[in-house]
Amino acid sequence: MDSGYDIKEVLDHLDPTLLDYKDWLSVGMALQHEGYEVGLWDEWSQRDQGRYHRGECRKKWNGFGGGGVSPVTAGTIVQLAREQGYYVESGHELDWEDEIQKDDYVVVDRNWIEGKEIKEPEDWKPEEDLIRYLDTLFEAGDNVGYVTESWKREDEKGIKWLPQKGHWDRTAGQLIELLGNCGGDIGKVFGDYNPEVGAWIRFNPLDGNGCKDQNVTRYRHALVESDSLDIEKQNAIMRELQLPIACLVYSGGKSLHAIVKIDAGDYNEYRKRVDYLYAICRRNGLEIDRQNCNPSRLSRMPGVIRNGHKQFLVDTNIGKSNWQEWQDWIEAVNDDLPDPESLGSVWDDLPELSPCLIDGILRQGHKMLIAGPSKAGKSFLQIELCISIAEGMPWLGRACTQGRILYVNLELDRASCLHRFHDVYKALGWPAENLQNIDIWNLRGRSVPMDKLAPKLIRRAQKKNYIAVVIDPIYKVITGDENSADQMAKFCNQFDRVCTELGCAVIYCHHHSKGAQGGKRAMDRASGSGVFARDPDALLDLIGLDMTEALLEQEKNKAVCACCVQYLDKHADVSWRDDVSQDDLLSRYQLMGYCRSKLDRWKMQTLNRLVKEAEEHVKALTAWRIEGTLREFPKFEPVNLWFEYPVHRMDESGALGDIQPDMDTSPWQRAAEKRKKNAEDAKINRISNFNINFDGLSGTEGIVPAEELAERMDVSSKTLLGWLGSGNKGVPKLKKEYEKFMGDDGLMYIKRKGATDAT
Repeated sequence: MDSGYDIKEVLDHLDPTLLDYKDWLSVGMALQHEGYEVGLWDEWSQRDQGRYHRGECRKKWNGFGGGGVSPVTAGTIVQLAREQGYYVESGHELDWEDEIQKDDYVVVDRNWIEGKEIKEPEDWKPEEDLIRYLDTLFEAGDNVGYVTESWKREDEKGIKWLPQKGHWDRTAGQLIELLGNCGGDIGKVFGDYNPEVGAWIRFNPLDGNGCKDQNVTRYRHALVESDSLDIEKQNAIMRELQLPIACLVYSGGKSLHAIVKIDAGDYNEYRKRVDYLYAICRRNGLEIDRQNCNPSRLSRMPGVIRNGHKQFLVDTNIGKSNWQEWQDWIEAVNDDLPDPESLGSVWDDLPELSPCLIDGILRQGHKMLIAGPSKAGKSFLQIELCISIAEGMPWLGRACTQGRILYVNLELDRASCLHRFHDVYKALGWPAENLQNIDIWNLRGRSVPMDKLAPKLIRRAQKKNYIAVVIDPIYKVITGDENSADQMAKFCNQFDRVCTELGCAVIYCHHHSKGAQGGKRAMDRASGSGVFARDPDALLDLIGLDMTEALLEQEKNKAVCACCVQYLDKHADVSWRDDVSQDDLLSRYQLMGYCRSKLDRWKMQTLNRLVKEAEEHVKALTAWRIEGTLREFPKFEPVNLWFEYPVHRMDESGALGDIQPDMDTSPWQRAAEKRKKNAEDAKINRISNFNINFDGLSGTEGIVPAEELAERMDVSSKTLLGWLGSGNKGVPKLKKEYEKFMGDDGLMYIKRKGATDAT
């Protein structure tokens, strides 16, 4: 039942008559999940007499919990109550991990406020008090509810006098007229009352048919009563709070009754405003009895005696003139915003801009979001950034200010996180000379919502002089619904708080929404509310690039060439470079052929294994493009990257420049287009390789043995000769330039058309 809320109290403010059947079931599921008994659900459900059926709650209760669905928790009840206007507050006992926060909406310093004395009137005219009360709260035609009769209840707690139902059949105008002619005898108008008990009156008009909430015709006023302080303190706090009080009545006992102007349009708005009112009162020292929240509630009637004390009207129309004026004032006096300043006063002495953390992208003390799909290596990219800042090295080709950085790890276990940093350092090839600049806070399994994490982070980091804090990933600490703009605005405000308190940059990552992203703007790709993309000062968005077969073949060629050169440098004679041309150094086929001619069988086996590993490494590469949306700097050209686990490397050759990201087409369309493109690329690549290898073998004669050319191109002779087949078979461009023929030696040859076929 440790949900952070008093669920029973929340249920008191959740009206079942305003819920549909699905929400009603959700309340029951949540109560069962939180460990409550079915009786609580049944008791609460009885408040909806129109739909309540005895035994239905227990029947539904026994069927909950099946199907393997996600449980419904106490948060559902709280959210439903919020939607009906309940002002939810949650709290817990402070522990050593907590930081004491300044209360919002605190106007009154209870330790310093002085009490304001209330004096009983000496020359008291009771009927005038009551006339003034009625005239202030009601219109002449409003029906007024009042009670003068009482009954005595005796139990183990003692004797208590309680009001009867009373009357509601007369209007304020009628009562005022009768009071004006009663000669000071209120009993003539309202009936005799017990002077030991006093009398009561309702502060909202009724319809003349009853005295319940449904009989209230106008939701004008609410009752504020607190008996936890002495009368003088109550009076002082109510006035200091500027409550829009229509009538302030001394109850003849331990409290003042403030009839506060609510001016609600309907019952739902009334509940919202009363919850807000009571929350403000509680935060300023007035502990309010929640039983007084109903619009049909009884209050003490001025003009009568109660146990030897006068129930009298203290004052009318004090504080703010209406609800809206008061609420605006409360919101205004509680903000901690700076005052406006004149531009003219700073025009000639502008403050210095925050220094750059990442050149042309992010300033110190600002926020940056890295967004992208899964498997884009977002965490690795952030670790690369941590290392770049710690070592003062470039990141994405941008200079970084060197300094101390905190990496908040919310996803990986401690060992995996530390190994990942080690692996990235090793892959980057940088000496680990400034490891003291990187602090790692491992919180997997211990993460808390961001509004709770922020003060803990600030407390730990205040004396560390971090220039940046990286939080990875934020889905672990999101509070509220990520699709709700207002909830995500509050969530993102926690990053501002960290920036402001620590004077450092905050960097965090978030995932893309589902579906193809190529047709969207970079700032519209992040999942959830648009607040995610619009809140940070810098947004870096990664989007995947589909590699073509031709590009993949090109990268394989580079990798194999590099592998061959490295192996020859190590195992061949130093003069081997004199045997090959610059063009040969760029062709895997030429270099592999040369290696076969220069290396023995054992060395070739080793080289073939290394080449295969290089090709497999290329197959594992993924290509990405980073686009930036910046608040402080001009837009930069998209940056193309290879993710070569575990690091990202810049595309120095520009091979990725012409590739377009996936667009919003269906999967089968993209697959068909990719197959078609791959086939075209393969054909182009085949023709190019044929020409290169034919030229390399033919010399000036223009004739090549088919078997030798096939071996050079790593295809079968049958396949090679098929490209030069007759009819509609083969490759038209090759058939136009080359032809095959049988030599005198019985072997197949290929010649360039026009060359002599003598063999």
